[in-house]
Amino acid sequence: MLFAPGLLLVAVLTVFLIKLSVKVLPEYERAVIFRLGRIARGLYGGNGPGLVIIVPFIDRLVRVSLRTVAMDVPPQDVITRDNVSVKVNAVIYFRVVDQERAIIQIQDYLYATSMMAQTTLRSVLGQSQLDDLLAKREEINSKLQLILDQQTEPWGVKVSAVEVKNVDLAQEMQRVIAKQAEAERERRSKIIHAQGEFEASQRLADAADVIGRNPVALQLRYLQTLVEIAAEKNSTTIFPIPIDTIAPFLKYRSNKAEP
Repeated sequence: MLFAPGLLLVAVLTVFLIKLSVKVLPEYERAVIFRLGRIARGLYGGNGPGLVIIVPFIDRLVRVSLRTVAMDVPPQDVITRDNVSVKVNAVIYFRVVDQERAIIQIQDYLYATSMMAQTTLRSVLGQSQLDDLLAKREEINSKLQLILDQQTEPWGVKVSAVEVKNVDLAQEMQRVIAKQAEAERERRSKIIHAQGEFEASQRLADAADVIGRNPVALQLRYLQTLVEIAAEKNSTTIFPIPIDTIAPFLKYRSNKAEP
């Protein structure tokens, strides 16, 4: 049995209208619906997720993803506060928290966020010194995130993190930094060595004071030295004798030699 041409046309139009009217949005998407140019809600399901029904030829539906976007910021030529030229790139993590503002307040929130990230990166790093850029990366990341989040908030975009990835220096500057680091290590080594010499001299001075107050301590030290010498496998051992021990014999010899 063949369908009449009219019924076939009605069936095709019905399927076409259903396809235009019924939209299915996944969990991570929301819809912004314009009805005759004004913001509206779907006839069924509101703005998603799930099944959303709109009026064909009257409503226009725009899909907006709510997932976090990881966007690379192209390398930027930056002159730091101490007049060092560097090339810096970064990555920015953001997501849409208000789909209506993301569509109405800005023409292209992805492009606008990228441009804002580039200008903010040059501005913030231009106010920082090279040492801070290399050593205080977390502070700079937090500052960039705070500034970008404040600037994109009117668009319904939330910046969750900004990470500076690479800081490229000229070869001449890399050699200068290497020499500076070597000089700093040498300076620390000399300070530690001088501090050790100072502490050793203080201990020797304290020992001299103790021996000066108690001469027996010198004799005990002398005996300890003999024990340490005897512990070595030496074929010849020299015993130093204090002058006070042999002084009477020397005096006796000198008196005997006199006529």
